[in-house]
Amino acid sequence: MIVRCGVFYDGTLEKPRENVDLRIENGTVATIGPAEGDYDLSAACVTPGLVNAHAHFELNATNDTVAEITGTTLSQRMLICVENARKALRAGVTTVRDVGCSGSLSIDLRDAVDSGRVEGPRIRAAGSALCMTGGHGHWIGREVDNPWEARKAVREQLAKGADCIKLIATGGVLTKGAVPGQPQLSEEEMHAAIVEARTHGMRVAAHAIGTEGIKNALRAGVTSIEHGHLLDDEAIGLFKERGAYLVPTLSAPACIIDHASDGGQPEFVVRKAVALGEILAGNIRKAWRAGVKLAGGSDAGTPFNFHEEYVRELELMCRQLGMSPQEALHAATAVAGELVGAGTGTLTPGAPADALLLTRDVAGGVQALREPQTVIKAGAIAFAR
Repeated sequence: MIVRCGVFYDGTLEKPRENVDLRIENGTVATIGPAEGDYDLSAACVTPGLVNAHAHFELNATNDTVAEITGTTLSQRMLICVENARKALRAGVTTVRDVGCSGSLSIDLRDAVDSGRVEGPRIRAAGSALCMTGGHGHWIGREVDNPWEARKAVREQLAKGADCIKLIATGGVLTKGAVPGQPQLSEEEMHAAIVEARTHGMRVAAHAIGTEGIKNALRAGVTSIEHGHLLDDEAIGLFKERGAYLVPTLSAPACIIDHASDGGQPEFVVRKAVALGEILAGNIRKAWRAGVKLAGGSDAGTPFNFHEEYVRELELMCRQLGMSPQEALHAATAVAGELVGAGTGTLTPGAPADALLLTRDVAGGVQALREPQTVIKAGAIAFAR
């Protein structure tokens, strides 16, 4: 396949190229430049497929997440997973890291996509998140209460077929009684889980909103901090020292706040989100400007945060953090792809040919990504308008 590109972004921060041909062979990028032969497709702008490094396919963006989980069966939620995977792919998300599910739902979904039975993006699946007994996310998590239990829980996720591990380092917004700023899993428990995970080549993400929990997780050796909203200067230093990524999930609190008065959400959810929303942008912006690696991830599935609306995360990166459209695209492609470890996120020779064909240049605003005319995954047309 040859794609003629008016403006071409490779996912890096290099200046976009103009009037080039993207030649695809055997599902990968072969060459970028003048190509011999007739072109098959053309677009005003071409970018890599988007990478969402933080999503939950079984969550359907309803107003009450816990009620959704407790009021449905695993079979019903697998149907939700399948539908959300299709929606994400058609919206231009070609790689997703699912960072916590009931049982092995996301693992089974990944296998169904890989086998061609289900339409969806590439998936890296964490299986069940590891949390303290009664802690944040316990309603879909694997509860652990000491370092050896944490090791065993990692082995359980590995046996299910998980690609990565998710830890719950602090309280969260959606769990009643869980205080976002309060540590939950201890540094020792997380370190034991991380040592076990790394033994098997698995990367580790940590849900961490509160300051001490963020630093506990970074000292324990996590690959990425999810949310990180109450980070401080010491945490920024630890991020840079350890080379860890920050996935700020700006969409999660923003969507809750946007529907605070009309969404019918639990009062405690709105209260906690509003409190975080008042300070998180300044903290995340400071971390990014200090050189912390920001990877795109929306926490898709949380209230009013739909899987097909990932571009909102990029819009918030521009509006709240001051990123340029290309910087936001870079965070949601190359950086997120590097974090997830799927080999995607860039359009460079030898990389998987995941691409979006757009009707206008993203330099005019990331809103150009909202309705790709064509979505290419692994060199094949996955969706076309």
